[in-house]
Amino acid sequence: MTTSAQLIARRLHQAGCRHAFGIPGGEVLGLMQALDGAGIDFRLVKHENNGGFMAEGTHHVNGAPGILLATIGPGVVNAINVVANAYQDQVPLIFLTGCVDAAEAQTFTHQVMDHGKVLDSITKATFRVDSGAVDATVSKAIAIALADPPGPVHLDIPISVAGASVADNEFCTPATPSKMAPAPGPDLDAARAAIAGAERPLVIAGVDVLHHDAAATLAETVRRLDLPLLTTYKAKGVLPEDDPLALGGRGLSPKSFKIIKPLIDAADVILLAGYDPIEMRVDWRDPWRLGTTDSPMVIDISSKANTHFMHQASLTFIGDIGAGLDAICGGLAAADHWPGGEPAAVRAALSQAFPGDEDWGPAAVIDTARKALPRNGVATVDTGAHRILLAEQWDCFAPRTLLQSCGLCTMGAALPLAMGYKLASPETPVIAFTGDAGMEMVLGELATLRDMRLCLPVVVFVDEQLALIEIKQRGEGHGNLGVNFDGTDFAAVAEALGGVGVTAGDRASLTTALEAALERQTFTVIACPIGRAAYDGRF
Repeated sequence: MTTSAQLIARRLHQAGCRHAFGIPGGEVLGLMQALDGAGIDFRLVKHENNGGFMAEGTHHVNGAPGILLATIGPGVVNAINVVANAYQDQVPLIFLTGCVDAAEAQTFTHQVMDHGKVLDSITKATFRVDSGAVDATVSKAIAIALADPPGPVHLDIPISVAGASVADNEFCTPATPSKMAPAPGPDLDAARAAIAGAERPLVIAGVDVLHHDAAATLAETVRRLDLPLLTTYKAKGVLPEDDPLALGGRGLSPKSFKIIKPLIDAADVILLAGYDPIEMRVDWRDPWRLGTTDSPMVIDISSKANTHFMHQASLTFIGDIGAGLDAICGGLAAADHWPGGEPAAVRAALSQAFPGDEDWGPAAVIDTARKALPRNGVATVDTGAHRILLAEQWDCFAPRTLLQSCGLCTMGAALPLAMGYKLASPETPVIAFTGDAGMEMVLGELATLRDMRLCLPVVVFVDEQLALIEIKQRGEGHGNLGVNFDGTDFAAVAEALGGVGVTAGDRASLTTALEAALERQTFTVIACPIGRAAYDGRF
């Protein structure tokens, strides 16, 4: 006999899912057991929100949808933040929840709510699984979660349905969509002519490059045609950032925008490769001129139509990013661009604007950690002032090697993201960066990390304030209110929860701590006191 829960679990395993996270309740016990029986490792977490970020971490390793499991009522609403994050950050996530049967809900109301209505605005789809369509529903959920743009899909599974017997038909793997390239015609001819004739071209790449596995195509294109490349934070590393053509990942720093904007203004052709401005600050709204005699030709290759109106384009091609790059740029001859050397000057100016050579402070912490982490290492970073500085300063040498919450910018993401990634790829060196406030939000997951027995350094920027908000508060002339707090002994907390705790106040002690942390078979929390107002003038 195959139950609905077992069938759901098998389909998820066939889709490549190998890990699930959550907190069980009576309504999902059968489903949790089915996941385990199908070869999907279930991990108990301390909060559903963190479980969702762990699930995202596994996705960045194997490409399969992450799985989050929650029970009825409070379990569902605890996960709202991470589900919304998956929606805005385009993360394929299958959110499995239990619910009471429809007839039961007519009179039994304890913890009962309409989960679908709660989640409707922050998911791509939400389904109540019916016993007559279990296979179709879970297969549909997987397909929707992975389709452009990827995102979360909710499956609400009634108790009686989960345990009911169903037919286990032969699974038919959905066909892989063809990689749609721009159709031949005047628009494609105009795009190719613009790239071929450009004197000052610029490429801006975003998250769709990752979804379409187009990083190698993009890197080959910009190198062959000598095209300088800017990326969003999510697309950092699609071209190794020590390449002379790489201008880094930009998005939230006013300082870097002021340096980059003259280059955008000077460009005669701007090629957008999978660029989604959801990651960017408001300065990136209409960052180039259109409709004037000196306007650049803006060519947008995207997986979806522009409905955000953060920018406009001269030509738009909807389809696969790699295929679009090949169609527009394939066969074109290399040329000398930017005769004034402006991209190299901008690259140098950005390096000077975000130096890492201070004796101690947040930039020194970042610089020391980058030197300690191997080139193939993966870093995660939480939301806050440290994230903006780290994203500007941290070099990535491959895609998906700096993981963060970009669209929603939610706090508390770095630790669980790192845990999920490390669990799915134990051989990869992984490091998590967080502020002290973000760390305090998720301290309970250090116990989960202890139980996972993972080698994971966690670097905490300790400034005892919400620095980014304090800077804004001060800049608007407000008094200091609700942004400062007393310090926590993070080293002692780490020891109490079964790990190793270290406080590092200089480069030498931080280097020693990181080298040891990357070797031991447990987690290490490294607290780095940097003092209040440490980020003033930095970004």
